[in-house]
Amino acid sequence: MEKVMLTGDRPTGRLHLGHYVGSLKNRVQLQNSGEFDQVFIMIADQQALTDNADNPQKIRDHVAEVAMDYLAVGVDPSKATVFLQSDIPEIAELNMYFQNLVTVSRVQRNPTVKAEIQQKGFGESVPVGFFVYSISQAADILAFRGTHVPAGEDQKPLIEQANEIVATFGRYYDPNLFQPIELVLPPKGMERLVGIDGRGKMSKSLNNGIYLADDEDIIQKKVMKMYTDPNHINVADPGQVEGNVVFTYLDIFCPDKELVASLKAQYQAGGLGDVKLKRLLNDVLQEELRPIRQRRLEFAKDPAQVMKMLEEGGRRARQTAAVTLSQAKTSMGINYFNR
Repeated sequence: MEKVMLTGDRPTGRLHLGHYVGSLKNRVQLQNSGEFDQVFIMIADQQALTDNADNPQKIRDHVAEVAMDYLAVGVDPSKATVFLQSDIPEIAELNMYFQNLVTVSRVQRNPTVKAEIQQKGFGESVPVGFFVYSISQAADILAFRGTHVPAGEDQKPLIEQANEIVATFGRYYDPNLFQPIELVLPPKGMERLVGIDGRGKMSKSLNNGIYLADDEDIIQKKVMKMYTDPNHINVADPGQVEGNVVFTYLDIFCPDKELVASLKAQYQAGGLGDVKLKRLLNDVLQEELRPIRQRRLEFAKDPAQVMKMLEEGGRRARQTAAVTLSQAKTSMGINYFNR
C-alpha cells in the first residue's frame, strides 16, 4: 500500500513561527525522509472562503504569500506537489458524495468544529460551508488517497470523522478504495507556540505572531515587547520561568540547552534582567530566520514563477484526484460513461 502524505494551510495571512515549529519544519523533514510515495501540500483557499466569503481579495492576496513561505522553509516542488484547493474540482464533487454519509448531529458533535464556531462568534449564523468543513477536509485528504496527515492534536477529531467516512464508504460501496488515515503529530513540545503576548497560541487573528517574512528590525521590536514575568520589575527580583514567553521560545529555538537551564536558574534566583534575555532570544531567532527570509526575498522577485509552480502542481494533483473520483463513482454505481 502506498504511503501518501497530505497537509496544507488556509491562505488568510502570511505564515508565522507557530506554523513553522508546529507544522512546516516537520513537514519538510517528512518530505525529505523518503518515507512517503507521494507528498501533497494544499493551499486551502476554498476552505478559507467558508468564513471569508465577503472578502475573497483577502484570500487572493495571500495565496502567493503562503506559497513563498512554503518554498522559503524548504518545501521542494520536485518532491512535493503543491497546489490550490480551488484548482481541483474533483475534491468538491467527492465532498458532495461524502456529505451523504454523515449526519447533521455527527457534524454538530465534532469538538473542533464546535470550538471554531464558538471562537468565530457565528452563533446561529454559521455559514453552511463552514459547518460542514470537516467533511470537506475528508475529501481533501481522500481525493489523493491520503494515508498520513501531519497536524496538531486539535485536528484529531477531524481525522476521526474522516476515518468514519472511510469506514462508511467501505461498508456501502468499496472497502478497498480508501485506507484509514493516520494523524502525524509534531515533535513533543512543538505542538503549539504561544504568541508573543502570552495570551494564547500564536495567531494571525490575534496579531501576536512573528512572521517568516518579518525583517530583522521587526523581529527585534517584537522580541523586546514579549511577555515575561510582570512581577519581575527589578533585575535583582526573583523571576518566574513558568509562563514566561521568552523562556518558552528559548527552550524551542536555542540550541544550547545547558545555557538555557543556567539562565533559568539565575532568573529564578534573581540577578538576571529581561532585556538581557530578550537580546539573547533575538540573536537566536535572527539566526534561525535569516536564511528563510533570504530565500523568501529571492522568490518574491518573481511571483509569476511562484504561481506557475502552483499551476503545475494543480495539474499533477488533478490527475490523481480525477482517477480517485472516477473509481469512487464506479464503486457507487454512478460512473455511467466510464470516465
